Amino acid sequence: MAALDVRDLRKTYGDQAVVAGLSFAVEPGTCFGLLGPNGAGKTTTLRLCLGLTAPDSGRITLNGFAIPADGQQARARVGVVPQFDNLDPDFTCAENLLVFGRYFGLRDADIKGRIPQLLDFAGLGSKADARIATLSGGMKRRLTLARALVNDPDIVFLDEPTTGLDPQARHLIWDRLKQLKAAGKTLILTTHFMDEAERLCDTLIVIDHGRKIAEGSPRGLIAEHIEPQVIEVFDELRGQLAPFVDAHRSLAERVETSGETAFFYCRAPQPLLARLAEADGLRYVHRASNLEDVFIKLTGRELRD
Repeated sequence: MAALDVRDLRKTYGDQAVVAGLSFAVEPGTCFGLLGPNGAGKTTTLRLCLGLTAPDSGRITLNGFAIPADGQQARARVGVVPQFDNLDPDFTCAENLLVFGRYFGLRDADIKGRIPQLLDFAGLGSKADARIATLSGGMKRRLTLARALVNDPDIVFLDEPTTGLDPQARHLIWDRLKQLKAAGKTLILTTHFMDEAERLCDTLIVIDHGRKIAEGSPRGLIAEHIEPQVIEVFDELRGQLAPFVDAHRSLAERVETSGETAFFYCRAPQPLLARLAEADGLRYVHRASNLEDVFIKLTGRELRD
């Protein structure tokens, strides 16, 4: 049985279809990614799956429970890391965990027995009595993750869990999420960091305008949609890039330009690299294709607000 099964989900606000016939399934013990540009419908989809918003139509089964009809029962075995931290500033770290555990009907003695383990897991073992205002952004994010685990959930929803964190804090969060998956937890992740999705997700979907436009593993999507090599060419002197692109477009399977940068997508990059070695006023980076290339190809390079 899927940990989360969504079939033909639809939600409209006014005349705008925010979720338009979305279907996917999440296998237990895996990390599933939900990717898309701003306004694609990710957060609405999460709210629908948690029973916090009623769908116009479609079917959702979460942990074996029908949503939204049995949403309260389903959420008893679910943890949520929201996009923005909403810790109570009047309480200490330990008190935040204690009060949150009470929402699940847990006994104080049981919650207090779990608090040291949860704080250690979040790298906050020495911060039990610390006030929220004294914590750094990374500490607050880790405490929010610990709070999501207070009821020992089977499924954890994570809405952009590392936004605003420095690289060290991001890597610590990634390590903890890998530990949760190794322990058999199911993770459902939204993120704007494609390297994060590539590292953590077993499978993912890309949505845009409320519709699924791609589905698969990170490596599978890269192999399906993008040439294996990318050469990014930057115009340092201005005016050199366009003539170079026009003259060497045939050396790549596909070329995209964005501002003062050209992206050459290649299967055999050596001829283009040889030309670049002789070019003046151009700088370049040669790399393997990645999930961000897939995301940009499928959703476009234009800015979304």
